[in-house]
Amino acid sequence: MINVENLTKRYAGVTAISNLNFEVRKGEIVGFLGPNGAGKSTTMKILTGYLPATSGRASIAGFDVFEQSVEARRRLGYLPESTPLYTDMRVGEYLRYRANLKGVAASKVRDAVGEVLELCNIRDVERKLIGTLSKGYRQRVGLADALVHDPALLILDEPTIGLDPIQIRQVRELIKNLGGKRTVLISTHILPEVEIMCSRVIVIHKGQIRASDTAENLLKNHRATGSVRIEAKVPAGSLPKEALSMIQGVKDVQMESDGDYSVFHLRIEANADPSEEVMKLVTAQRWSLRELLRRRPTLEDVFVELTHSDS
Repeated sequence: MINVENLTKRYAGVTAISNLNFEVRKGEIVGFLGPNGAGKSTTMKILTGYLPATSGRASIAGFDVFEQSVEARRRLGYLPESTPLYTDMRVGEYLRYRANLKGVAASKVRDAVGEVLELCNIRDVERKLIGTLSKGYRQRVGLADALVHDPALLILDEPTIGLDPIQIRQVRELIKNLGGKRTVLISTHILPEVEIMCSRVIVIHKGQIRASDTAENLLKNHRATGSVRIEAKVPAGSLPKEALSMIQGVKDVQMESDGDYSVFHLRIEANADPSEEVMKLVTAQRWSLRELLRRRPTLEDVFVELTHSDS
């Protein structure tokens, strides 16, 4: 559905993206991840026809986004980070207007609008002015706009930013339900969402692709560090931080106070489990242990490793 070959964009001598190569297959929901300034927005703007590339090639459903821009955009729905809506129009009126602009046949506009009103769960605000709606409803109106011409591909830039937890869950479920019938490329900073929604992850850093795989395989194949949390009452005069630092597999120890207890955060090497050695130390030094918790590496740990290893 999306094919990108050697895509490069330069601004006044600054290279935003360099020789990107990736593809997104039909029916996939793919997370497009990267820190601020990594090149995500530049790539999305090129794919959606808002920005020309310096060199390289990109196509949507086989249509070149530069040479066959109109055909490519007919198959594309785009929800930018800041949803541009006409706040003085009513929801239904706005969606009918947008359907007409996007080339939906006049005889099919009513059905198309009705379908996205139901799909995005905004039927109850159809007659309300967009300017009176909450952020969550506006985001769903923007998504309905992106869907009204029934595109095969959706590109979503931070679709849940600024929403409350209930609204995030609603939008997340909606996006998950779009998979299979439609292809979705989604940019987000909320990494747990990616693990829940996406079948694959592309990580971009400094304008280059650093990884492209399932979240599960990224966790298996990258040696991301985990952590151990310890809460204990430590006898006066002991040197707990130094003692913990000496345990094999421990890379760093941070310490803070919680009343009479000390809280230690141990950053550990990939695949290491120092729990047994920690227990031996606790017993030998007569600490009063309240909690010992090992946290396995997460997608966030992999992301940090991929995007900060050479920062």
